[in-house]
Amino acid sequence: MLLRLLLLTCAPFCEPTVLLLRARPPQPTEGTAVTLTCETWPPPQQAHVPLQFRFFRDDRALQPGWSRSPELQVAAVWSEDSRSYWCEAQAAGSVIGRSRPIQVQVQRVSVYNVSLETRPPGGRAVEGQKLVLVCLVAGGTGEVTFVWYKGALGLALETRTQRSLTAEFEVPAVKESDAELYYCAADNGRGPCLSGLVSVTVTVPASRPVLTVGASGARAEPGDVLRLHCEAPRGSPPILYRFYRGGDSLGSSQAPSGGGASLNLSVTEEHSGNYFCEADNGLGAQRSEAVTFNVTAPAADRKGPTSVIVGAPLGSLGLGMAALLFYCWLKRKVGRRPAGNAPRSPAVPPPRESTYLNSAVPVRPRPTYENVNVGGGDEIYSLVYHLQQEQPSAAAEPLRTEPEDKYSAVIYAGLKKPCVTDEDYEDAM
Repeated sequence: MLLRLLLLTCAPFCEPTVLLLRARPPQPTEGTAVTLTCETWPPPQQAHVPLQFRFFRDDRALQPGWSRSPELQVAAVWSEDSRSYWCEAQAAGSVIGRSRPIQVQVQRVSVYNVSLETRPPGGRAVEGQKLVLVCLVAGGTGEVTFVWYKGALGLALETRTQRSLTAEFEVPAVKESDAELYYCAADNGRGPCLSGLVSVTVTVPASRPVLTVGASGARAEPGDVLRLHCEAPRGSPPILYRFYRGGDSLGSSQAPSGGGASLNLSVTEEHSGNYFCEADNGLGAQRSEAVTFNVTAPAADRKGPTSVIVGAPLGSLGLGMAALLFYCWLKRKVGRRPAGNAPRSPAVPPPRESTYLNSAVPVRPRPTYENVNVGGGDEIYSLVYHLQQEQPSAAAEPLRTEPEDKYSAVIYAGLKKPCVTDEDYEDAM
């Protein structure tokens, strides 16, 4: 009777304990969590007997030491975590059992929906700024290898492998030559997936323009057309050019395809001054150096009324001066002659014009001077006849009734005496 009581008391401790390991979910995908549970069979009958558990992957413990919890949660598993798992338990410091190993197969998901984005957005970059190419994967598991390509032919720029669905490639200082088509590829071991093409444009700020004033130096006369040409050596179109004289705006012109622009002005003397221009393509205006331009009036315009005399026909001017000098000389000489002297020479009628119809050589006008002393006093007339004897050839042009040259002139000079009458003139004859 006593022996049977001892067997009933020791039976729960003498039976072997069976451990069973379970994984939930049994086939996890990469990046997801897995829960491992170590179950005992039969369950312990004595609550006062504590059990401790430990979990292994292959031969490596997944946690340091023993745990009172029969469960272990793995935050994320990957394809390399596809291994054998088992657990063991101990009671009162003695191992009471070990589970049979189970296989946990981690499932990998291929990458999909790969896209390429840029910073700044839209692929619009400014020369000298940083350009970032961002390769994005909508889904996929495991380590992903990213590759960035330039141009439609696919020049590889960078390769990077990381456990992430996003990767970035940076161009520290973008250049004008970096304006191209770009795309990227992502691969997690199940084949690459390509993004679409993204166009990157690089805008070049307008450089300092050069202003050219006129075509033949920085000097002109009133009425001339002044051409202002402004051109920036570098800069992405369209470029807006503005023209200034001092602080006054003269106008603007746009170059939609690049290059320079011109502005034409009809100048006056008020247009003298310092000129400059600006070039602006939306990234900041650049100003040229100032160019000094002078508008100078012609010499005839600067002399005012004197220019009228200078511009008169030289023949008429010379004839008048000669007559004036002759009058002064004659007056001086007559003043020294006795009052009763006879006239120096009889008055003769004006000579008749000579006609040269067939003369090939033009005959220059010859003035004729005659003095008439009327009444025997100090009353004197000085008659000057200026005849034009130049006629064109009869074969070339019909004879004109009047000579073409209008240089003929008659100058009268007299003393401060009453005018001579027609009768006196007839008596003198």
